[in-house]
Amino acid sequence: MVVSKSWTMVKHFAGAPKPEDFKLIEKELPPLQEGEILLESVFLSVDPYMRPYSRRIMKEGDVMIGSQVARIIESKNSAFAVGGYYVGNCGWTTHFISNGKGLHPLLSEWPGSLPRSLALGTVGMPGVTAYFGLLEICNPKEGDVVLVNSAAGAVGSVVGQIAKIKGCKVVGSAGSDDKIQYLKEIGFDEAFNYKTVSSLEEALKKASPEGYDCYFENVGGKFADAALPQMKDFGRIAVCGAISMYNDAVPPSGPYIQPTLLFKQLRMEGFLVTRWSDKYQEGQKQLLKWVLEGKVKYHEHITKGFENMPAGFIGMLSGENTGKAIIQV
Repeated sequence: MVVSKSWTMVKHFAGAPKPEDFKLIEKELPPLQEGEILLESVFLSVDPYMRPYSRRIMKEGDVMIGSQVARIIESKNSAFAVGGYYVGNCGWTTHFISNGKGLHPLLSEWPGSLPRSLALGTVGMPGVTAYFGLLEICNPKEGDVVLVNSAAGAVGSVVGQIAKIKGCKVVGSAGSDDKIQYLKEIGFDEAFNYKTVSSLEEALKKASPEGYDCYFENVGGKFADAALPQMKDFGRIAVCGAISMYNDAVPPSGPYIQPTLLFKQLRMEGFLVTRWSDKYQEGQKQLLKWVLEGKVKYHEHITKGFENMPAGFIGMLSGENTGKAIIQV
């Protein structure tokens, strides 16, 4: 018998998640039936979306939501060979049984030299989010000025690099001097530490006195209050996330955005990456090509040990990671 370990959510988070909000459970998995496969997680993802979605789709006691790169260790399904690697969305668990539905193989072009964990990051959901969110919603043109916050994260770092490929000037904001250095290394034209500047408004004006054509929003809150008035007329804003607000027990009040949207004739649109599920692999293939060409660089913040998943999740929400936060089993 194989024993599977899983992290469950003891209770819905009140404010920032805490270690006592999680519980580790174990259970024996039954023998495989015909048509089933047994997989062992190798890398697991922790992402900002888990915080708001835990409230929306989970019950207390459920296994935490999330995806992983997993390896087949037993198969009674001729379509799935032992040793194959797949991306699944089976939660925070070490082993699971599947009939194969919902599992996605790594791209056939995937070279052995590239970490498989990238299928959870730059060449996975975060990268594809950056790809379609920027190109389809912001629709950047050569010479545009693109603003990205949470720019050293899994999504923002890819957004900035794609914008550079498209010939844009890119301004990024992040929360530590080390992250600012990383942004400069991967090609951002301007970057500032939002935690240490005396004024967000002045930092944004200094980075781009002419304003911004595109704004890729990952943070929300006070950052958005400062950024929206500095958009150029007919600017485009892609709302990917609002991580600064996820732990708020009471929604904060802020400036009303309608006058700015109206008089600057801005286009502001929220999106979920699932909108492009029919083109998902197209985005992955282009991202993989750019990575292999050296046009898109990546950085992974890897926490080792399945027992450290809650700590990795909590740390990611507080900004400990540069690039994609990954748990290696």
